[in-house]
Amino acid sequence: MADLNDRPVRMVFTSRAGGVSSSPYSSFNLGGHVGDDPASVAANRARLARVVGVDQERFVWMEQLHTNTVTVVEGPQRTPVEATDAVVTREVGLALCVLVADCVPVLLADHAAGVAAAAHAGRLGARNGIVAKTVEAMVGLGATPGNIQVLMGPAAAGESYEVPADMAADVERRLPGSRTTTRKGTPGLDIRAGLVRQLLGLGVTHVDADPRDTVTDTDFFSYRRDGVTGRQAGVIWLTGAK
Repeated sequence: MADLNDRPVRMVFTSRAGGVSSSPYSSFNLGGHVGDDPASVAANRARLARVVGVDQERFVWMEQLHTNTVTVVEGPQRTPVEATDAVVTREVGLALCVLVADCVPVLLADHAAGVAAAAHAGRLGARNGIVAKTVEAMVGLGATPGNIQVLMGPAAAGESYEVPADMAADVERRLPGSRTTTRKGTPGLDIRAGLVRQLLGLGVTHVDADPRDTVTDTDFFSYRRDGVTGRQAGVIWLTGAK
């Protein structure tokens, strides 16, 4: 069996299990902006770094504001990257992180070109093109759409993501393929489905999506289900392996 360290890129999604945070953030909350004890968040982030084998100082976090802003990072960041919802890098061993609790965490890599990215695709960001802009930024650094591999993590599924009819119609106009019907028979949004369609239209064909529903699966944090809650993460980094 090949060593994981031989892979040119690593992608990881966390769940809510295995940390030290107390309820309602129990237990592996990685979000420092949700009201949890900062010491608990720090301990959880330190454990994540140990488990994946990347120095904690090389983790890049974002101040996620549901924008469509993409930021290229060239090295470690002392503080979260301000007002951005996607980060892109060519730097080996820089762990790009996206925090979510129903929004879609999107990890992207062209390992042949040595470009990786992490994007936070909530309803607004996805509607306003955060993932398309991330692909554009990757291409600007040498990536080729046909070589980009994408993995989307657990998120609110269309069956659970109920929205007003006019909101569903608005998002569908901007992100075709996202409008759906919930299990109640009401208007809903399947952001992952819309993003898959968008990516295919951009020539990105290597797309996988974890189908798990954060709203119904209590292994994950869910803002729609619980309100006050923690955040899980998607993490991606280039290893430098060929």
